Amino acid sequence: MNIYVDANACHDGNGLKETPYRRINEAAKAAMPGDVVLVAPGIYRENVEPLHAGEENARITYRSTEPLGAEITGAEEARNWKPYKGNVWVTRIDNGIFGAYNPYTNWVFGDWYFAKRDKHTGCVWLNDEALYEATSLDACIKGAVYECSWNPEASKRKWFTEQDVTTNETVIYANFQGADPTRENVEITVRRECFLPQLNGIGYITVSGFNINKAATTWAPPAAYQDGMIGPHWSKGWIIEDCEIWGSKCAGISLGKYCDPANDHFFTTKHVKSPTQRERDAVCRGQYHGWLKEKVGSHIIRRNNIHNCEQGGIIGRMGGVFSIIEDNHIHHINNMMELGGAEIAGIKMHAAIDVVMRRNHIHNCTMGIWTDWEAQGTRITQNLLYDNERPSYAKQLEGGMMCQDLFVEVGHGPTLIDNNILLSDASLRFATEGVALVHNLICGAFTIVGGGTGWRYTPYHMPHRTEVMGFMTILHGDDRIYNNIFVQKWSPEPFLIRHDSDDKTETENRVVGTHVFNEYPTYDEWISQFEMDREIPDMAKLEPAHNSHLPVWINGNAYFDGAKACSKEKSNLVDDKHKVTVEVVTEDEAGDKHSCRLNTNIYDFLGDFRCGMINTSILGNAFEPDEPFENPDGTPITFDSDYLGNHRGINVIPGPFAAAEDAAKRLW
Repeated sequence: MNIYVDANACHDGNGLKETPYRRINEAAKAAMPGDVVLVAPGIYRENVEPLHAGEENARITYRSTEPLGAEITGAEEARNWKPYKGNVWVTRIDNGIFGAYNPYTNWVFGDWYFAKRDKHTGCVWLNDEALYEATSLDACIKGAVYECSWNPEASKRKWFTEQDVTTNETVIYANFQGADPTRENVEITVRRECFLPQLNGIGYITVSGFNINKAATTWAPPAAYQDGMIGPHWSKGWIIEDCEIWGSKCAGISLGKYCDPANDHFFTTKHVKSPTQRERDAVCRGQYHGWLKEKVGSHIIRRNNIHNCEQGGIIGRMGGVFSIIEDNHIHHINNMMELGGAEIAGIKMHAAIDVVMRRNHIHNCTMGIWTDWEAQGTRITQNLLYDNERPSYAKQLEGGMMCQDLFVEVGHGPTLIDNNILLSDASLRFATEGVALVHNLICGAFTIVGGGTGWRYTPYHMPHRTEVMGFMTILHGDDRIYNNIFVQKWSPEPFLIRHDSDDKTETENRVVGTHVFNEYPTYDEWISQFEMDREIPDMAKLEPAHNSHLPVWINGNAYFDGAKACSKEKSNLVDDKHKVTVEVVTEDEAGDKHSCRLNTNIYDFLGDFRCGMINTSILGNAFEPDEPFENPDGTPITFDSDYLGNHRGINVIPGPFAAAEDAAKRLW
């Protein structure tokens, strides 16, 4: 059955075509399996809370009848502005509009948050551009450049809030830098979410073609309730497609975890157990909350334009297992640099078990993709990542995160990274084990190889399931690096970074290549530690071997412009004679202003160097879970398909393209 919604209808109706509902949430209360909710163009200032689940073969579909024509927003217009001082205006908001959640008294704060607690979840908007929150009225009046911002000029536009307890009003001051708010479109964020069920198990829902924006979302760490502007809560089988999702204070899309008050920001509120311990608790408590393949995950997030969110474009802990994240354009995440903590990235997923992230275009983010804990069966393939690095003019936020294209953290694998283009100055933060890198173009360094993990015992799982098989600390190694192209595109000088959670600094490697694995054993060197003459092995003598680095396999890579090879690699190409160019060129092609191509001469210098065809059998099994590098359905992979989907034949060249001419084709 079709259910109709039209914000511009002359009066409330009953969902029929002739008498549509005026609010999507009214349809959400009525929609049952198999129903399609057709939403006419218009602005819908509401939080849609689906009440009924669809079924696997009878989904409930919410569709904007005009692509991006139906706008669901967490903001309200603010018209009653009065001049205050200089460029600053003031308005007063009756707190009754906020209900139980006032974004102007709620701070962005919680577990794994490292910046100062001085930003509210609310925001002021001028013509769809967010103003920066000042920490005092004087700072708001002054309107100085915020040194950490990636957009310094925009940072002069500021707002400040305080409470008038005598009148029960929120008072907002805003420096519009000369704009007249009575003549412009000024909004304030009011609602916490835009499209998110409050109940568990509201599965098999499709959301298609909406413009979803401006919600006062909260900081969403893994051991807490994770909200986003839109998300499936704790359910199975959602599809979010062809939407524009932007302007979240924290997360755009949440594939996050169950709501568990007993483990919600536990470290922040009680301090008595480490946040890492509460993470382990969250995994095990998840079993009680129904964390099973049959009940949770298997979502599809595709063809969305996700941008200008200040924590993450897509985030999730446990609830995103077995999902597909594909063909999304994710950009300008955390560019205001008002927030800092360990959950910031274009995509930030904990427990991305059997999650496939493919063909995504990710740029101008503090971090591109971050898979944290249990990246088991995760495949990151055919993605384009670049400019995921702090601009040179922007000061690093105290408590802000380091920048890189990819960060794989404290997992045991198998994590497969293949056929990607990684062009930022740091390509992969390698605080993990059990990774396979195959046929990538890598122009940035590997950082913190062998570090960044401490003694954090993290879980591994039954293959292609959520049930926990065991816990182990990170030994490092167990990595496979085959058939990649490495280019020293950026300066090789060590990079000074500020720690995210203390006052210390350290230098990070910026020399590109596999040389960082020089001290790691080959398989033969590693396995020889376990050869013993005694019939009964001596456990005490084997203890050092059990706690030593795992082996690495490195072969068939090409290195240019000073990129350095592992000393144990037997077959490679090292070319320091030619100057290599690698640049992304953005152009308006076929009406797509985000279309881009690769400008490179790499393939002029490969000569007759060839490498072998890689497959699941060659990669073997990740050590701890004893699981092959294979598809989520357990079938093997042969890497005979390149970044564009073209076929690799007998003559295999390194890098993400099957043939030199393919590098000139449109990337996105």
